[in-house]
Formats: sequence, structure tokens, C-alpha cells
Amino acid sequence: MDKLLLIDDEADVQYSFRRIFDSPQIQLTAASSGEEGLKILPKLKPDLVVMDVRMGGLSGLETLRRLRQIDAKLPVIIMTAYGTTHTAIEAMKLGAYDYLLKPFDVPKLKQVIAAALHASRVMRQVVSYQPMLESEDYALGIIGRSESMQNVFKLIGQLASSDATALITGESGTGKELVARAIYHHSRRSEQPFLAINCAAIPENLLESELFGHEKGAFTGAVAQRVGKFEQCHDGTIFLDEIGDMSLQTQTKILRVLQSGTFERVGGNQPVQVDVRVIAATNKALEQAVAAREFREDLFYRLNVVRIHLPPLRERREDIPLLINYFLQKIAQSQIQPPRCIDPEAVGALEKFHWPGNVRELENVIRRALVVAKGEVILRDDLPPDVVAAPGSLRSAASSLASSPAVAPSSEAPDVSSLAQALFRWARTDSQLRIIPAVERELIINALAETKGNQVQAAKLLGITRATLRKRIEKFGIKQELSIK
Repeated sequence: MDKLLLIDDEADVQYSFRRIFDSPQIQLTAASSGEEGLKILPKLKPDLVVMDVRMGGLSGLETLRRLRQIDAKLPVIIMTAYGTTHTAIEAMKLGAYDYLLKPFDVPKLKQVIAAALHASRVMRQVVSYQPMLESEDYALGIIGRSESMQNVFKLIGQLASSDATALITGESGTGKELVARAIYHHSRRSEQPFLAINCAAIPENLLESELFGHEKGAFTGAVAQRVGKFEQCHDGTIFLDEIGDMSLQTQTKILRVLQSGTFERVGGNQPVQVDVRVIAATNKALEQAVAAREFREDLFYRLNVVRIHLPPLRERREDIPLLINYFLQKIAQSQIQPPRCIDPEAVGALEKFHWPGNVRELENVIRRALVVAKGEVILRDDLPPDVVAAPGSLRSAASSLASSPAVAPSSEAPDVSSLAQALFRWARTDSQLRIIPAVERELIINALAETKGNQVQAAKLLGITRATLRKRIEKFGIKQELSIK
């Protein structure tokens, strides 16, 4: 049973709440002031507090401050008949779960209460954060226990003890610079400079000067001699990111550095000698660029001494929970606060997403979720809608299929064969999918939603017995949301 504490000095509001929430699932306790609510809080230990802003004695906002000091995980819903932008902002800044205006829209009120109680249950279940990785894994920032990432780690170790040139390939956001830094961190040059250059971010007419420097008067605006990155990085390591975007002219100079360790500044004719280890990265297929004569073949072979390919996140989904925990700890450390937690349902949604932006996109989603989360735990509803209903997820696939002519409502039976073929096409995009359990689980979830949690009606809709439905609910770990009748 969920315990709901109402703090409001209006008798009519207390009466309305008793009628609306007259349910064996909820124990409602009413207090007429902030002081009374704070007094009964320790003994009652409510799962949720709903509180008015304007009351005699302590105001709702001041009571909220004190409630948060007593129990930071306790969800509090603020309500008032005098809604102002300032009050709403202040309430949310103080950690209110939500903000409602009087008079109430009863269905909306029930919905918010149910969601807040669910959040409260989740927060009570997840007591503390338990690291899933060793401390050195967090220090490097390269996370993964999948076989593909273990192969990456092996190559990093083999490369670290040599000065061999390395080429790191992979889609944007997979962590190519992190791998380059790991190679540098474990190399004999770790006490020397490490400089990273994004070749795609610097205009072509400036990139050569940025890399090799220039002499005074070499071009308009060159009012003094400038030392380039290669000279600055003498005895160290230089990381050339997005090298596939480099012009053929600059590629020629890079090739010379790799062959002889020398180059000339822009506008100069004196060779400059350097000892620099080069690590390059690209998200392009350099073999195709070589075939199209957009990248020098000899430079490609010079760079491709040892290649490390980083798999996209969608191909190592088993690493997603580890990455989530890493980002929660990383963000907490930067904000000097305890790490927050995440609901398993939210983790499940993140594991199903396609992640076109890879690890970088996952980190951005976690940061956003921490901002919008109303409690100590990130819930599924705190995730962006495009992630929760992601292309490639069963729910979005089913939704798109439902609107197709093959399954559209009609007087004729639906084309089950076409539906099955469409599901198989979708399933081939996800090597982790087991289509029958996935479809069965989603059908049960949708049937329960369609019947508002009525298991008898849901079983009838699915064509199974209620006992079978209950077994499936238990088997798939389906949690039915609180339904307030």
C-alpha cells in the first residue's frame, strides 16, 4: 500500500482527495499546515507528499525546503490556486516532483499521482550506486566488457610499447580520441606533449600553417614566425582526427614527416627536424577514398601500420549499462555530488535504441535525463521521446506496421504473412533480438494498456486464459502501472 500525505489547510480539498483516492491501494493522511505535516512525517514515512503553496504558518515552499532536508528522495507535488511563473520555477528548483494548479483536472491529477508513486517506489528500491567497473577503467574513460572492446584493449596494449603509427577507424562518437589518449598514456612518450588536431574543423587554408607553422610574411596576416603543432609536439604524440578530410597537398607534407621526420614551415625553405609519433583517425572508408584518388595511397599505407576499429554502440549493446554507470559517476564527480541512479526500465529502453551518434549521443542523453529527472532516479519517462519510441524498437515497428494496409482494420482478416515478413525484416537489423519472446512481451504490455490493466479483458483480447497471462507477466517481469479506479 502506498502512503500519501496531503498538506492543505482547506477542508474542501481534503474531502475531495478522500473521495478521489478512496482506494485500498492508497493510504491517505491529511495535515492542515506545514508544521503539522513536518511533525507527522517521521512516523508516517509517506511515499508521496501533495502540498498547497499558500497556507497559514509555514508556506508550501518553506515546507518543501524542510522536507527535502529530511528526505531528499521523497517526491513532493506542489499545488496552488494562485499559479505564477516565479512560484513554479522556485518549486521545481527546490526539487518538487511536479506542480499543479487548482481547480484540479481529476484524470490529470490521478496520472501525476500514479507517476510520482511509481518514482517513489523505484527510488526506495535503488538505495545506492554500486560501481560496475574498476577504478582504472573510469580513469581512462574507455568502457566495455564486450568481446569487440576487449580486442581494442589488447591492441592498445600492444601498440603502447612501440612507436608504430596507428590508424583508428569508426563512426563519429565511438571514442576514437579516447583510444588515441590511451595509447599515449601507456607509451614511453607519456611524459611528453600530446596534441589533438581535428583536421575537419580547421579551414584548409589554415590547416597547413596550424600543423607546420609559418614564416613571417608567408601570407597576408603572417606578421611573425609561428611554430606549428608538429614542432610543439617534439618527442611527443600528435593525434590527427578526421584525417580523411585533409587535402592532397597537406597529405603530401604529412607523408614526408612520416618518412623522414622533416618538414618546412609555410613560406620557408629550411627543413625542420622532429621526432613525433602520429596517431590518425577517421570515420571515412579510406580504401574507397584511395580508389577515388581523394586520399594518397602511399600515405594510407604509412598510417595503416596498425589499425584499431571501434565498433558502433549498436553492435555492443551489452556495454550500454556499463557506459550508463560510468557517465552517472563522471557527471556526479564534475558536479561534486553523489551519483544518481537509473531505473532498469530506462536502461532497457536505452539498450534497444539504435544510437546513430554512438557513445557521445548516449552521454548527452544521460546528461539531459539528469536535468529533467524529478527525483533521485532517472525513469523511462525522463528519456527523450525519440529514444523511448526509437526507430528499430519493437514498439515503433509495431506502430508503423499497424498503420500499413496489411494490418489496417477492415472487414477482411489482416495479412498475417505480410506482418510476419515485416517483423523478420526488422529483426535482421538487431542481432540480439529473439523475435517470439519480444513480440509476445510487447503484445501483453499493449493488451494491458488497451484494457487499462484489466487482466480478464486482456487475456480475452490475447486469446489466452487469465492464468496463462499471469504466468507471462511474471516471466517477462512486466510491471503494471498503478491504476486508480
